[in-house]
Amino acid sequence: MTTNSSVCVIIAAKNAGATIARAVRSALAEAETFEVVVVDDGSTDGTGAEAFSADDGSGRLNIIRFDENRGPAAARNRAIDASTAPLLAILDADDFFLPGRFTQMMAEDQWDFIADNIVFVKEECVARVSTDVKHFHRHARLLALEDFIAGNISRRGAQRGEIGFLKPVMRREFLDRHRLRYNEKLRLGEDYDLYARALAARARYKIIHSCGYGAVVRHDSLSGKHRTEDLKRLYEADRALLASGLLTQEQKTLLRQHEKHIRDRYELRHFLDLKNSRGPMAALAYAATHPAAIPAIVGGIAADKKEAFVGSAPRPPSPQTAGHLRYLLPVIADADQR
Repeated sequence: MTTNSSVCVIIAAKNAGATIARAVRSALAEAETFEVVVVDDGSTDGTGAEAFSADDGSGRLNIIRFDENRGPAAARNRAIDASTAPLLAILDADDFFLPGRFTQMMAEDQWDFIADNIVFVKEECVARVSTDVKHFHRHARLLALEDFIAGNISRRGAQRGEIGFLKPVMRREFLDRHRLRYNEKLRLGEDYDLYARALAARARYKIIHSCGYGAVVRHDSLSGKHRTEDLKRLYEADRALLASGLLTQEQKTLLRQHEKHIRDRYELRHFLDLKNSRGPMAALAYAATHPAAIPAIVGGIAADKKEAFVGSAPRPPSPQTAGHLRYLLPVIADADQR
């Protein structure tokens, strides 16, 4: 029997045989986990078998397979439909939960979405994380749509840390009431898009600063291999939200900035794709017939050359860095740790 604090953990996985068992074990270890739904999204390795190897015999693990890759949005929607728990949590196949994550979240009330801090860790340091991460103060606050959008506009030279990376637990009732699901056209920013639409529908999105999610830093992460077309679909999703009639003028202004940020990245990538596939003249012809794209192309190329010239000088650690660990949100120590 489910309770209002029962969680379905959703894991979309493609060729994650090396890490999926760890993710599944960490999800099953949480007392509030009612079910874990793994969607094997057209893997060509042993992802499904590795996920099954982590089964604890409790009957909570459900593995679904797509014969062809359909993307994380489709996989997560399939898991939502296949599950029954009132709360939904997303776990990436190469990441893991820290013990007691959901207990910290369930101590808060009055939320539709709730997210905690993320610790970024290298693969070789994963075994130490449970003991190295301290028990930080929850310091709960509500996230406004304006802050969410602004926090997702990345800047060159800045430490990667967009607030859209947060992995909230979501109330199924809110998603159903507002007919919200992942946009299956997106293979980049599908999380950002869902959370933005939820906030536009007045979701109470609470953030706590205690840390319960471990994100493994991997150079071969699928999220770092997006296509140029993925950028186009993401700024089109922004445009759809702008046309929804749900936003205030301030929210529209910020969302237009995000849309332009993504569209500029698309224009530069599209120009370079044309140059590489069809030659410089084809790329220049595109720029000549799309004059609005020229500032993004010229500015992007100039910034790339400046970065190459300056080199990758080490940056000072961010305020969220503690030893070998880096946190997405500022860490707020409990009174006995100050």
